[in-house]
Amino acid sequence: MAAPREVDSETLTDDERDHLERVQRWISTEGAYQHQHQTRPLTLAPALSDSPAGLLSWILEKHRAWSDCGGVLSTRFSDDYLLTLASLYWSTNSIATSLRPYYEFAAGLTTRVDRVSVPTAVALFPFDLARPPRSWAERTYDVVRYTVMPRGGHFAPHEEPALLAADITEFARSLPRVG
Repeated sequence: MAAPREVDSETLTDDERDHLERVQRWISTEGAYQHQHQTRPLTLAPALSDSPAGLLSWILEKHRAWSDCGGVLSTRFSDDYLLTLASLYWSTNSIATSLRPYYEFAAGLTTRVDRVSVPTAVALFPFDLARPPRSWAERTYDVVRYTVMPRGGHFAPHEEPALLAADITEFARSLPRVG
């Protein structure tokens, strides 16, 4: 979810301040990858494209750190899934394209989101990278559904497909029928 383009610190709620503090803590402990992607994507991309072991290591580390696996990947992801994911990046030589958007956003090459006026659903998984309060999301989006999930992480569609599908279904049912 895109952060608001501009925020007056005087208007922040306590929950929003807590959210921003959590984001800063996360950046200091987990954000090195983001900084590398934003500043030097073409340094990392060749290294990951040249070494299948390096690519797999990169993917495994992110899945371990950003999922609800308690540090044990096999509780959430099969070896087949992880090897297939790495193989897709490897066989298509496409890891660089996954790094590029970070750079483009940081360099101002992408259009920033001002306001999304279509009805929006937000599903927050406890082990995702950021878990903004509803008020933060509402600064940019027309939030009509906001669900705090009991488990799952950044890879929620794979970790908790049933929870996510049920939430999407309920969101779709809540929308007015057209035609």
